[in-house]
Amino acid sequence: MSAAAARPAGEGGIKARVTVYPRREILDPQGKAIQGALAGIGFAEVEEVRAGKSFEITLGGGDRAAAEARLAEMCEKLLANTVVEDYRVEVLDDDQLEEVRA
Repeated sequence: MSAAAARPAGEGGIKARVTVYPRREILDPQGKAIQGALAGIGFAEVEEVRAGKSFEITLGGGDRAAAEARLAEMCEKLLANTVVEDYRVEVLDDDQLEEVRA
């Protein structure tokens, strides 16, 4: 698990993105199917697709370190099956929040 260097977002507490994806050593049939479909519609340059899931989470409070610890705990207990999945926690700054809205 890694946490991107960013500052807490403005109003509404700390905004974060959690990305969960299959471990590299685990077969990813959904990613393979997507890669094949992309090749079939003219995107043959795509060499690999890893399919995962993303969560946008807002936490109350302003303590970044505590938020990162709680987010990791959420991943370990519910959001990721850590036997077969890895996860990444990113605390979002205001610029990244605009990307999320786009």
